[in-house]
Amino acid sequence: MPNRRLKIAIAAVSGVASLLLIGAILTVYLAPKQGFATVGTTGESEFVKPGSVPIGGSFTLVDHTGQAVTQDDFEGKYLLVFFGFTYCPDICPTTLGEIAKTMDLLGDDAGAVQPLFISVDPERDTPEVLAEYVAAFHPAIIGLTGTPEQTDAVANAYRLYYEKTSAEGEANSSSGADDDGSYTVNHQGNTYLMSPEGEYLRHFSYGTPPEDMAASIRRAIDEFGAPTTEGA
Repeated sequence: MPNRRLKIAIAAVSGVASLLLIGAILTVYLAPKQGFATVGTTGESEFVKPGSVPIGGSFTLVDHTGQAVTQDDFEGKYLLVFFGFTYCPDICPTTLGEIAKTMDLLGDDAGAVQPLFISVDPERDTPEVLAEYVAAFHPAIIGLTGTPEQTDAVANAYRLYYEKTSAEGEANSSSGADDDGSYTVNHQGNTYLMSPEGEYLRHFSYGTPPEDMAASIRRAIDEFGAPTTEGA
């Protein structure tokens, strides 16, 4: 297991630069075309008009308690949506730690927000595995997994790139795994902020400080209102 995780770590490092580039391109692409403004821009919202950007949508997955859920189960709360996998050596634990701190910084406003960790590795990330993993970060985080088809569907809805590769960094077989079965998953590192109606408001790039995320979420609540239902 240590050797396999080392391979995964090496492959992940080689893919981080390209994934960060993809995230930067996404940010630049959305900014001029969708009215995205930088945080703190005077006179302009940092959020896109709800419903104006086709990111997000319906999904059917299983949560870390084994219960089937859809997007409707989370209606009524602002969502912080992050995609990753439990074998991820760097981006995922770092981002989940930042989300956890963000929730703590929100204080009383944390009840308006539901963080979701959606696995892009359904083969290994069972509900039981996710339950143990998310519990290490924050009790509010819900882990979600599904079939490969369900995973593809929700990733496509969020315009998220991910790819299963060998632990050496390239596919050695049609499965994307090494001959010994080890593999990693390259994926983007954005965290999406969705409205209580499930509409895209903005995303936070990998490495955004929790203080900035919490402040932005509070501004969203001020601009669009507090949730009117309890949500999930």
